[in-house]
Amino acid sequence: MSALQEKKPNIPFSPPDISEQEVEEVSAALRSGWITTGPRVKKLEKQVAEWVGVGLTPAGTPRCVCLNSQTACQELALHLMGIGALAGGSSDDEVIVPAYTYTASASVVCHVGAKLVLVDVQKDSPVIDYDALEAAITERTKAVIPVDLGGIPCDYDRIFAILEKKKSLFRPANKLQEAIGRVAVLSDAAHAFGARYHDKMIGNVADFSSFSWHAVKNFTTGEGGCLTWRARKGFDDEAIYHELQLLSLHGQSKDALNKNKPGMWEYDIVAPYYKCNMTDVIAAIGLAQFPRYAGMLARRKEIIARYDAAFRPLGVKTLEHYTDAYTSSGHLYLTRVFHKDGSPVSDDERREIIIKMAEAGIACNVHYKPLPLHTAYKNLGFDAKDYPNAIAFYLNEITLPLHTCLSDADVDYIIEQYTKIVKEYL
Repeated sequence: MSALQEKKPNIPFSPPDISEQEVEEVSAALRSGWITTGPRVKKLEKQVAEWVGVGLTPAGTPRCVCLNSQTACQELALHLMGIGALAGGSSDDEVIVPAYTYTASASVVCHVGAKLVLVDVQKDSPVIDYDALEAAITERTKAVIPVDLGGIPCDYDRIFAILEKKKSLFRPANKLQEAIGRVAVLSDAAHAFGARYHDKMIGNVADFSSFSWHAVKNFTTGEGGCLTWRARKGFDDEAIYHELQLLSLHGQSKDALNKNKPGMWEYDIVAPYYKCNMTDVIAAIGLAQFPRYAGMLARRKEIIARYDAAFRPLGVKTLEHYTDAYTSSGHLYLTRVFHKDGSPVSDDERREIIIKMAEAGIACNVHYKPLPLHTAYKNLGFDAKDYPNAIAFYLNEITLPLHTCLSDADVDYIIEQYTKIVKEYL
């Protein structure tokens, strides 16, 4: 037995990488007396807007709004676009989402009273099947929500080409839809903060992009996220920013920062909206993460390279995180295990492997159980047999720990244990 095996560390799946800088910045926010939406949220919005490339308006307003979750960001994007009966559109409005994703990608469509259309993913891939996407577009389609799973960008060139090809079917129902002039691309970029597609950062590729900064994400504010959008003719960026403030704060015409000015107590409620604003306390975590983030992304790339070198020779299939077309954020390390004859390990065998890794002190996960396997989506009428590629990918998928709290010794131990365990099934 090796020294590494004797040590048997306890390796969590995805702990937050929090340093003293984050602690100090949060403490400063608490001491400032301003802990709800305030100057730190506004500063973070501007930093993100400039970093991803959507920039600021001539008036200095960022094309970025920070909210309390990626789910809120995606839902408010649908509201802005007037998609769904509860957002000023129609219950016949259709939104296309891949079946292989977390529920947040799809539940927002239900929240706004639109029709959810699930499509399968490609064979041996968790990425949306572009042919299936094209076939699913109708005169009622208003948006597609592609998912940058694991931090790997979708083929946006192909998505835009499909939507341009189907442009004649599009029926705009509000000014933003008219300005885009085709089915909107509302990217679920929950995993992809820091990723790049060709020469652009994710956040400046889709029409609207929603990021998650949940505790398990590679850039975190504990909870939270942001919505970014690209400048384009026909978009009133100042109006979009203002509308998002209204939507996220009860429809209140002034936020707390403005109400706090001398004599400015009075406000109006312009519509019965929602409550999903970000606070300065959690924005402080993000402000402290920013100076560290380039190094964190580089560390994830190092770990992925070591994993690939160890596992691919075993026949374990992994995703391509870094190509000439894109650079991943390296958020998740998905693997699929196969027997020597090329057949996938069974669901039972996959579960055994995860248990054996846990017994070795290594927490693994599965990303994701396809939506049609969940009760909520079965109840909406979706049937797993209509999504064979998603189900097949899921049944032998195992996600290994990939985070910047891993030491080199931790990575060695994960490689050693996973190699040993997987060889039992070859």
